[in-house]
Amino acid sequence: MKLPFLSILLLTLIPISMQAQNKANYDESKVPALVLPDPFVSEKGEVIRSKEDWEKVRKPEIFKLFEREVYGQIPRDFEDISFALAQENENPYPDLARLEEVDITVRRQGQSHTMRLNLFLPKKKSGSFPLILLINHRPMDPEGSLVDEAFWPVPELIKRGFATASFHAETVSPDDADRYQEGILNTLYPEQMEMADGMKAFGAWGWAAMRGMDYFEQHEKINAAKSVLVGHSRGGKTALWTSANDPRWAITYANESGCGGAALSRRKFGETVEIINSSFPHWFADNFRKYNGREESLLIDQHMLPGLIAPRAVYYASAKGDQWADPKGEFLSLKLGSRVYTDIYGQKIQFPEAFESITSPIHQKSVGYHIREGEHDLSWTDWEIFLEFVEKNL
Repeated sequence: MKLPFLSILLLTLIPISMQAQNKANYDESKVPALVLPDPFVSEKGEVIRSKEDWEKVRKPEIFKLFEREVYGQIPRDFEDISFALAQENENPYPDLARLEEVDITVRRQGQSHTMRLNLFLPKKKSGSFPLILLINHRPMDPEGSLVDEAFWPVPELIKRGFATASFHAETVSPDDADRYQEGILNTLYPEQMEMADGMKAFGAWGWAAMRGMDYFEQHEKINAAKSVLVGHSRGGKTALWTSANDPRWAITYANESGCGGAALSRRKFGETVEIINSSFPHWFADNFRKYNGREESLLIDQHMLPGLIAPRAVYYASAKGDQWADPKGEFLSLKLGSRVYTDIYGQKIQFPEAFESITSPIHQKSVGYHIREGEHDLSWTDWEIFLEFVEKNL
């Protein structure tokens, strides 16, 4: 039976991601038996038990594997960085906060790139403030609004005594497979585009967060030692990799970050490595494509990512209606990954045996998790629960 021309046309207009979601597995009985790499066995087969061996041997091994096979590099080299305050937009909260629109200019090998960072500082309080930086992967508002309060609740954060900042991902690398190079890759790091483990969009966004931290460290009103990095979805994947590269973040929060972020790749539940690489080929290193449909051949999995952040605090969150991100896989990844905190750094951390038994947020020293009702989003409920964890760990 031949489909009518109109039906064929409509099928071609369905987004690839939507078609992929229809093909994804949501049946727990079809999840493969999990055989995961051991974080505590080195590439030479040696069992890692001490903090010294972890930090000098196994942690660098795991980092190099993630860098080469999954995320790609975040280059560290540049000749110069400078900061300039702009005055282009009206402060939406003049009674609550002081707005700084910061142009960060970085120079390398005769080229320069300028990114924009928006920072709000409490107006009615004195001293230096803890800071929350949100990686914002969402497009800039066409009408010029600086804040989407449903996503970035600036007034509430200011009232609670935080300085808070954000940058749009497109200020360094557009979230577009055809245009992601139109930023720091073209201007500052063109050689990265020729490498199988070269920087892609996530690396560029992480680089931007690190340049933001450079600004915070020299700011007299910010206590950079109490800085929190937050990302949702693709921003959450970026936040985890950024913090693995940069130890200056005291707390890292990945909200509903799913495949390539919090969730275990080997579960092949919801979004998979093949789906994500096909739909978003500009996010991860080219090498990651080798594992399309072959997740079990990876020498790492996402439960090994928290160990790159330890002993600093890490927080995951899921939504029950967001099966695409595999909430159970996110939880298991953190539960297994938290062994670095217990076995290497001697922290007392306990998780429920069964994911299905979770009825309330799990807030412990350095490691936290919650799952809420609802769909894929960074909601005020997520922020409110996470801020309770921050108060205990910052």
